[in-house]
Amino acid sequence: MNVLPIPASGLPEGAVMPEHKLSIVIPMYNEADNVEPLLVRIHQAMENYSQPWEVVLVDDGSTDATPAEIRRLAVVYGPHVHGVELVRNYKQTAAMQAGLDAARGDVIATLDGDLQNDPFDIPRMVYRLLTEDLDLVAGWRKNRKEGFWMRRLPSRIANRLIARVTGVQLKDYGCSLKVFRGSVIRSVRLYGEMHRFIPAWLATVTTPRRIAQEVVTHHARIHGQSKYGISRTFRVVLDLVFMFFFLRYRTRPGHFFGGIGIVLGVLGSLILAYLFAVKVFLGQDIGTRPMLITGFFLVIAGLQAITSGVLAEMLSRVYLEANGALAYVARPQPAHGEGDGWNWPSKPATEKAKPRRK
Repeated sequence: MNVLPIPASGLPEGAVMPEHKLSIVIPMYNEADNVEPLLVRIHQAMENYSQPWEVVLVDDGSTDATPAEIRRLAVVYGPHVHGVELVRNYKQTAAMQAGLDAARGDVIATLDGDLQNDPFDIPRMVYRLLTEDLDLVAGWRKNRKEGFWMRRLPSRIANRLIARVTGVQLKDYGCSLKVFRGSVIRSVRLYGEMHRFIPAWLATVTTPRRIAQEVVTHHARIHGQSKYGISRTFRVVLDLVFMFFFLRYRTRPGHFFGGIGIVLGVLGSLILAYLFAVKVFLGQDIGTRPMLITGFFLVIAGLQAITSGVLAEMLSRVYLEANGALAYVARPQPAHGEGDGWNWPSKPATEKAKPRRK
Protein backbone atom coordinates (compact mmCIF):
# COMPACT_ATOMS: atom_id res chain seq x y z
CA MET A 1 0.00 0.00 0.00
CA ASN A 2 2.82 2.41 0.86
CA VAL A 3 4.54 3.48 -2.37
CA LEU A 4 6.96 6.01 -0.85
CA PRO A 5 10.62 5.04 -0.42
CA ILE A 6 12.04 4.26 3.01
CA PRO A 7 14.78 6.81 3.82
CA ALA A 8 17.54 6.53 6.38
CA SER A 9 16.81 7.70 9.92
CA GLY A 10 18.79 10.91 9.48
CA LEU A 11 20.17 10.67 13.03
CA PRO A 12 23.90 10.98 13.65
CA GLU A 13 25.68 7.63 13.89
CA GLY A 14 25.57 6.34 17.45
CA ALA A 15 23.05 9.00 18.51
CA VAL A 16 21.18 8.28 21.73
CA MET A 17 17.70 9.74 21.89
CA PRO A 18 17.05 11.55 25.23
CA GLU A 19 14.24 10.15 27.35
CA HIS A 20 10.80 11.56 26.56
CA LYS A 21 7.28 10.62 25.49
CA LEU A 22 6.24 11.66 21.98
CA SER A 23 2.73 12.53 20.77
CA ILE A 24 2.07 12.81 17.03
CA VAL A 25 -0.98 15.02 16.37
CA ILE A 26 -2.68 14.90 12.96
CA PRO A 27 -5.82 16.91 12.08
CA MET A 28 -7.80 15.28 9.24
CA TYR A 29 -10.75 16.42 7.15
CA ASN A 30 -12.17 14.17 4.40
CA GLU A 31 -8.98 12.11 4.16
CA ALA A 32 -10.52 8.61 4.28
CA ASP A 33 -8.14 7.26 1.62
CA ASN A 34 -5.10 8.59 3.48
CA VAL A 35 -5.76 7.33 7.01
CA GLU A 36 -4.40 3.81 6.54
CA PRO A 37 -1.39 4.73 4.33
CA LEU A 38 -0.51 7.47 6.81
CA LEU A 39 -0.55 5.10 9.79
CA VAL A 40 1.51 2.59 7.82
CA ARG A 41 4.06 5.29 7.08
CA ILE A 42 4.15 6.46 10.71
CA HIS A 43 4.74 2.94 12.02
CA GLN A 44 7.50 2.42 9.47
CA ALA A 45 9.14 5.67 10.56
CA MET A 46 8.82 4.84 14.27
CA GLU A 47 9.68 1.14 14.04
CA ASN A 48 13.05 1.55 15.75
CA TYR A 49 12.12 4.55 17.90
CA SER A 50 13.64 4.06 21.34
CA GLN A 51 11.07 6.04 23.33
CA PRO A 52 7.30 5.63 23.94
CA TRP A 53 5.04 7.34 21.44
CA GLU A 54 1.38 7.76 20.51
CA VAL A 55 -0.67 9.03 17.56
CA VAL A 56 -3.64 11.38 17.99
CA LEU A 57 -5.85 11.52 14.88
CA VAL A 58 -8.38 14.37 14.98
CA ASP A 59 -11.36 14.08 12.66
CA ASP A 60 -12.50 17.64 11.95
CA GLY A 61 -16.14 16.84 11.20
CA SER A 62 -15.44 14.92 7.98
CA THR A 63 -18.34 14.09 5.68
CA ASP A 64 -16.71 10.95 4.24
CA ALA A 65 -15.52 7.72 5.89
CA THR A 66 -12.59 9.34 7.72
CA PRO A 67 -13.99 8.90 11.27
CA ALA A 68 -14.93 5.27 10.56
CA GLU A 69 -11.43 4.59 9.24
CA ILE A 70 -9.86 6.17 12.32
CA ARG A 71 -12.00 4.03 14.63
CA ARG A 72 -11.26 0.87 12.66
CA LEU A 73 -7.53 1.37 12.53
CA ALA A 74 -7.34 2.39 16.20
CA VAL A 75 -8.60 -1.12 16.97
CA VAL A 76 -6.18 -2.70 14.49
CA TYR A 77 -3.06 -0.90 15.75
CA GLY A 78 -3.85 -0.76 19.44
CA PRO A 79 -4.35 1.82 22.20
CA HIS A 80 -1.39 4.00 21.19
CA VAL A 81 -3.54 5.22 18.24
CA HIS A 82 -6.23 7.57 19.61
CA GLY A 83 -9.10 9.17 17.73
CA VAL A 84 -10.73 12.51 18.55
CA GLU A 85 -13.96 13.24 16.68
CA LEU A 86 -15.21 16.82 16.48
CA VAL A 87 -18.96 17.17 16.10
CA ARG A 88 -18.65 19.45 13.07
CA ASN A 89 -16.00 21.06 10.89
CA TYR A 90 -14.25 23.65 13.09
CA LYS A 91 -11.34 24.17 10.64
CA GLN A 92 -7.71 23.24 11.07
CA THR A 93 -6.75 25.51 13.96
CA ALA A 94 -9.46 24.21 16.30
CA ALA A 95 -8.75 20.63 15.21
CA MET A 96 -5.07 21.09 15.97
CA GLN A 97 -5.90 22.56 19.38
CA ALA A 98 -8.13 19.55 20.06
CA GLY A 99 -5.21 17.26 19.26
CA LEU A 100 -2.84 19.24 21.46
CA ASP A 101 -5.34 19.01 24.31
CA ALA A 102 -5.57 15.23 23.88
CA ALA A 103 -1.80 14.70 23.52
CA ARG A 104 -0.01 13.45 26.62
CA GLY A 105 3.62 13.58 25.51
CA ASP A 106 6.24 15.99 26.72
CA VAL A 107 7.25 16.34 23.05
CA ILE A 108 4.52 16.93 20.45
CA ALA A 109 4.85 16.61 16.67
CA THR A 110 2.18 17.90 14.27
CA LEU A 111 1.72 17.14 10.59
CA ASP A 112 -0.98 17.12 7.92
CA GLY A 113 -2.97 14.01 7.13
CA ASP A 114 -2.49 14.12 3.36
CA LEU A 115 0.87 12.25 3.26
CA GLN A 116 2.65 15.28 1.85
CA ASN A 117 4.56 15.61 5.15
CA ASP A 118 6.82 12.62 5.78
CA PRO A 119 6.80 11.06 9.29
CA PHE A 120 10.38 9.88 8.70
CA ASP A 121 11.50 13.45 9.42
CA ILE A 122 10.04 13.36 12.94
CA PRO A 123 12.81 11.43 14.79
CA ARG A 124 15.49 13.74 13.39
CA MET A 125 13.53 16.85 14.40
CA VAL A 126 12.82 15.47 17.88
CA TYR A 127 16.51 14.66 18.37
CA ARG A 128 17.46 18.20 17.42
CA LEU A 129 14.79 19.71 19.66
CA LEU A 130 16.03 17.81 22.72
CA THR A 131 19.78 17.88 22.16
CA GLU A 132 19.90 21.57 21.21
CA ASP A 133 17.47 22.57 24.00
CA LEU A 134 14.93 24.15 21.64
CA ASP A 135 11.21 24.79 22.09
CA LEU A 136 10.22 24.42 18.43
CA VAL A 137 11.72 22.86 15.32
CA ALA A 138 9.65 23.92 12.29
CA GLY A 139 9.73 22.10 8.98
CA TRP A 140 10.94 23.85 5.83
CA ARG A 141 9.59 22.43 2.57
CA LYS A 142 12.57 23.54 0.56
CA ASN A 143 11.54 21.49 -2.49
CA ARG A 144 7.75 21.74 -2.56
CA LYS A 145 5.85 19.43 -4.92
CA GLU A 146 3.15 21.96 -5.81
CA GLY A 147 2.32 24.51 -8.50
CA PHE A 148 4.34 27.72 -8.54
CA TRP A 149 1.76 30.42 -9.30
CA MET A 150 -1.13 29.22 -7.13
CA ARG A 151 0.77 27.73 -4.19
CA ARG A 152 4.50 28.42 -3.95
CA LEU A 153 4.58 32.08 -5.00
CA PRO A 154 1.74 33.25 -2.69
CA SER A 155 3.29 31.17 0.11
CA ARG A 156 6.70 32.74 -0.45
CA ILE A 157 5.26 36.26 -0.31
CA ALA A 158 3.21 35.42 2.79
CA ASN A 159 6.23 33.91 4.56
CA ARG A 160 8.31 37.04 4.05
CA LEU A 161 5.46 39.29 5.16
CA ILE A 162 4.79 37.22 8.29
CA ALA A 163 8.48 37.10 9.18
CA ARG A 164 8.74 40.88 8.74
CA VAL A 165 5.70 41.61 10.93
CA THR A 166 6.29 39.02 13.67
CA GLY A 167 10.09 39.14 13.84
CA VAL A 168 10.34 35.31 13.80
CA GLN A 169 12.55 34.52 10.81
CA LEU A 170 11.29 31.29 9.25
CA LYS A 171 11.20 30.42 5.57
CA ASP A 172 8.06 28.27 5.68
CA TYR A 173 5.29 29.21 8.09
CA GLY A 174 2.78 27.04 6.24
CA CYS A 175 4.48 23.71 6.86
CA SER A 176 2.38 21.72 9.35
CA LEU A 177 5.28 19.42 10.23
CA LYS A 178 6.56 20.89 13.48
CA VAL A 179 7.98 19.48 16.71
CA PHE A 180 7.26 21.29 19.98
CA ARG A 181 8.26 21.03 23.58
CA GLY A 182 4.94 20.12 25.18
CA SER A 183 5.16 22.49 28.13
CA VAL A 184 5.62 25.46 25.76
CA ILE A 185 2.95 24.72 23.17
CA ARG A 186 0.42 24.07 25.94
CA SER A 187 1.01 27.57 27.29
CA VAL A 188 -0.70 29.16 24.26
CA ARG A 189 -4.23 28.74 22.93
CA LEU A 190 -5.08 28.68 19.23
CA TYR A 191 -8.22 30.38 17.91
CA GLY A 192 -9.69 31.31 14.56
CA GLU A 193 -7.24 30.27 11.83
CA MET A 194 -4.06 31.07 13.71
CA HIS A 195 -2.29 27.73 13.09
CA ARG A 196 -0.17 29.46 10.45
CA PHE A 197 1.28 31.72 13.13
CA ILE A 198 2.15 29.13 15.78
CA PRO A 199 5.88 30.09 15.76
CA ALA A 200 4.87 33.72 16.32
CA TRP A 201 2.51 32.69 19.14
CA LEU A 202 5.34 30.75 20.77
CA ALA A 203 7.52 33.84 20.56
CA THR A 204 5.17 35.43 23.11
CA VAL A 205 6.13 32.80 25.72
CA THR A 206 9.69 31.93 24.70
CA THR A 207 12.61 33.57 22.92
CA PRO A 208 12.98 33.28 19.12
CA ARG A 209 16.48 31.92 19.79
CA ARG A 210 14.83 28.67 20.89
CA ILE A 211 12.97 28.34 17.57
CA ALA A 212 14.75 26.63 14.67
CA GLN A 213 13.84 25.27 11.26
CA GLU A 214 14.75 22.00 9.56
CA VAL A 215 14.60 21.05 5.88
CA VAL A 216 11.98 18.31 5.49
CA THR A 217 10.73 16.07 2.71
CA HIS A 218 7.63 17.11 0.80
CA HIS A 219 5.63 14.67 -1.34
CA ALA A 220 3.01 15.30 -3.98
CA ARG A 221 -0.54 14.53 -2.87
CA ILE A 222 -1.56 10.95 -3.77
CA HIS A 223 -5.17 10.72 -2.54
CA GLY A 224 -7.90 13.29 -2.02
CA GLN A 225 -8.01 16.99 -2.82
CA SER A 226 -6.26 19.96 -1.29
CA LYS A 227 -8.33 21.97 1.21
CA TYR A 228 -6.42 25.17 0.45
CA GLY A 229 -6.94 27.71 -2.30
CA ILE A 230 -5.98 31.23 -3.24
CA SER A 231 -8.84 32.54 -1.04
CA ARG A 232 -6.79 31.75 2.07
CA THR A 233 -4.54 34.71 1.18
CA PHE A 234 -7.22 37.14 2.37
CA ARG A 235 -7.65 35.24 5.64
CA VAL A 236 -3.90 35.30 6.18
CA VAL A 237 -3.87 39.09 5.78
CA LEU A 238 -6.66 39.51 8.35
CA ASP A 239 -4.98 37.12 10.78
CA LEU A 240 -1.70 38.94 10.29
CA VAL A 241 -3.32 42.25 11.33
CA PHE A 242 -4.52 40.67 14.55
CA MET A 243 -1.15 38.97 15.09
CA PHE A 244 0.61 42.33 14.69
CA PHE A 245 -1.69 43.85 17.31
CA PHE A 246 -1.33 40.92 19.72
CA LEU A 247 2.46 40.75 19.49
CA ARG A 248 3.00 44.49 19.83
CA TYR A 249 0.13 45.59 22.07
CA ARG A 250 -1.11 42.56 23.99
CA THR A 251 -0.15 44.05 27.34
CA ARG A 252 -0.89 47.65 26.34
CA PRO A 253 -3.88 47.67 23.94
CA GLY A 254 -4.71 51.21 25.00
CA HIS A 255 -1.60 52.41 23.17
CA PHE A 256 -2.82 50.93 19.90
CA PHE A 257 -6.43 52.04 20.04
CA GLY A 258 -5.50 55.18 21.94
CA GLY A 259 -3.08 56.19 19.19
CA ILE A 260 -5.80 55.87 16.57
CA GLY A 261 -8.29 57.66 18.81
CA ILE A 262 -5.92 60.53 19.53
CA VAL A 263 -5.17 61.08 15.84
CA LEU A 264 -8.87 61.11 14.94
CA GLY A 265 -9.75 63.24 17.96
CA VAL A 266 -7.04 65.82 17.25
CA LEU A 267 -8.11 66.16 13.61
CA GLY A 268 -11.74 66.58 14.64
CA SER A 269 -10.84 69.08 17.34
CA LEU A 270 -8.77 71.16 14.94
CA ILE A 271 -11.65 71.28 12.47
CA LEU A 272 -14.12 72.29 15.17
CA ALA A 273 -11.70 74.91 16.54
CA TYR A 274 -11.32 76.40 13.07
CA LEU A 275 -15.08 76.56 12.59
CA PHE A 276 -15.47 78.08 16.06
CA ALA A 277 -13.00 80.84 15.15
CA VAL A 278 -14.75 81.45 11.85
CA LYS A 279 -18.11 81.76 13.58
CA VAL A 280 -16.98 83.95 16.51
CA PHE A 281 -14.45 86.25 14.89
CA LEU A 282 -15.68 86.42 11.28
CA GLY A 283 -19.37 85.96 11.90
CA GLN A 284 -19.76 83.41 9.12
CA ASP A 285 -22.51 80.79 9.10
CA ILE A 286 -21.11 77.28 9.75
CA GLY A 287 -24.35 75.30 10.26
CA THR A 288 -24.48 73.94 6.71
CA ARG A 289 -20.78 73.28 6.22
CA PRO A 290 -19.73 69.60 5.68
CA MET A 291 -16.66 70.30 7.81
CA LEU A 292 -18.89 70.61 10.90
CA ILE A 293 -20.25 67.10 10.46
CA THR A 294 -16.76 65.80 9.67
CA GLY A 295 -15.31 67.37 12.80
CA PHE A 296 -17.97 65.91 15.08
CA PHE A 297 -17.64 62.50 13.36
CA LEU A 298 -13.86 62.42 13.89
CA VAL A 299 -14.16 63.33 17.56
CA ILE A 300 -16.80 60.67 18.19
CA ALA A 301 -14.83 58.06 16.20
CA GLY A 302 -11.75 58.86 18.27
CA LEU A 303 -13.64 58.30 21.50
CA GLN A 304 -15.02 55.01 20.21
CA ALA A 305 -11.56 53.83 19.15
CA ILE A 306 -10.25 54.49 22.66
CA THR A 307 -13.15 52.90 24.55
CA SER A 308 -15.12 50.37 22.52
CA GLY A 309 -12.10 48.81 20.79
CA VAL A 310 -10.10 48.29 23.97
CA LEU A 311 -13.06 46.92 25.91
CA ALA A 312 -14.11 44.53 23.14
CA GLU A 313 -10.60 43.16 22.65
CA MET A 314 -9.84 42.73 26.33
CA LEU A 315 -13.22 41.16 27.09
CA SER A 316 -12.78 38.61 24.31
CA ARG A 317 -9.35 37.59 25.60
CA VAL A 318 -10.62 37.37 29.18
CA TYR A 319 -13.51 35.17 28.08
CA LEU A 320 -11.37 32.81 26.01
CA GLU A 321 -8.42 32.49 28.36
CA ALA A 322 -9.50 33.17 31.94
CA ASN A 323 -12.67 31.07 31.65
CA GLY A 324 -10.92 28.25 29.82
CA ALA A 325 -13.37 28.35 26.89
CA LEU A 326 -12.55 25.98 24.02
CA ALA A 327 -12.80 26.68 20.31
CA TYR A 328 -14.30 23.25 19.62
CA VAL A 329 -16.61 20.53 21.00
CA ALA A 330 -15.47 16.89 20.82
CA ARG A 331 -17.29 13.65 21.49
CA PRO A 332 -16.37 11.98 24.83
CA GLN A 333 -13.52 9.49 24.65
CA PRO A 334 -12.60 6.76 27.18
CA ALA A 335 -9.86 7.81 29.58
CA HIS A 336 -6.46 6.11 29.49
CA GLY A 337 -4.44 5.06 32.49
CA GLU A 338 -0.95 6.38 33.13
CA GLY A 339 0.74 3.48 31.37
CA ASP A 340 -1.93 2.71 28.77
CA GLY A 341 -2.13 3.88 25.18
CA TRP A 342 1.63 4.03 24.47
CA ASN A 343 3.57 1.95 21.98
CA TRP A 344 6.47 1.00 24.26
CA PRO A 345 9.71 -0.04 22.52
CA SER A 346 10.29 -3.78 22.79
CA LYS A 347 13.40 -5.16 24.46
CA PRO A 348 16.25 -6.27 22.15
CA ALA A 349 16.10 -9.93 21.18
CA THR A 350 19.57 -10.55 22.69
CA GLU A 351 18.44 -9.39 26.13
CA LYS A 352 17.56 -12.35 28.29
CA ALA A 353 15.88 -12.56 31.63
CA LYS A 354 18.21 -12.85 34.58
CA PRO A 355 17.95 -16.14 36.50
CA ARG A 356 16.20 -15.95 39.84
CA ARG A 357 18.17 -16.51 43.00
CA LYS A 358 17.26 -19.61 44.94
